Amino acid sequence: MSIIPSFFGNRRTNVFDPFSLDIWDPFQDFPFSTSSSALSMPRSELSKETSQLANTRIDWKETPEAHIFRADLPGVNKEEVKVEVEEGRVLQISGERSRESEEKNDKWHRVERSSGKFLRRFRLPENAKAEEVKAAMENGVLTVTVPKVEEKKPEVKSIQISG
Repeated sequence: MSIIPSFFGNRRTNVFDPFSLDIWDPFQDFPFSTSSSALSMPRSELSKETSQLANTRIDWKETPEAHIFRADLPGVNKEEVKVEVEEGRVLQISGERSRESEEKNDKWHRVERSSGKFLRRFRLPENAKAEEVKAAMENGVLTVTVPKVEEKKPEVKSIQISG
C-alpha cells in the first residue's frame, strides 16, 4: 500500500524510506536515440532490472530486545547473500539471484521473476549493538537480528526525612 497517492500511474513510493529507489522520472518512457543500443531503448527498460531487485522488500521491526530485519529472498541460497555492517552503523544486505538457464528448445511465454544483484542499506540507531549482529536463512526468508543496548534505568534512592 502506498503511503502517498500517486498521480503518475500505479507506482509504489515511500517517503519514509531514504533508500527507496522508486522515484518518479518524467523522462522514463522517452526513447533516446543515440549510437549506444542501451540508450536507444526506453529508460524504463534500463532501470527495470535494477529497480526490481534493488527494491527487495525488507521489513524492519523493533522489539524491546532487538531490531529485526526480514527479507523475502525466494530461490536465493544463503551462499548468495551477504550481510555486513559498514562504519559500525550501516547494515548492508546484498546478494545476487541467478537467472534460470535457458535451453535452446525452450519457449518462454512469460518471465516475471527477477534476477540479478540486490542491495539494501539501513542506518542503525544508536541503541543497536552492531558487533553482535546475527543472521539466519530459512525457507527463503532472511532474518537479521541486531540486539539493542540495554537501557540503564536511573537508580532511585529513597531518602528518609528526619524530624
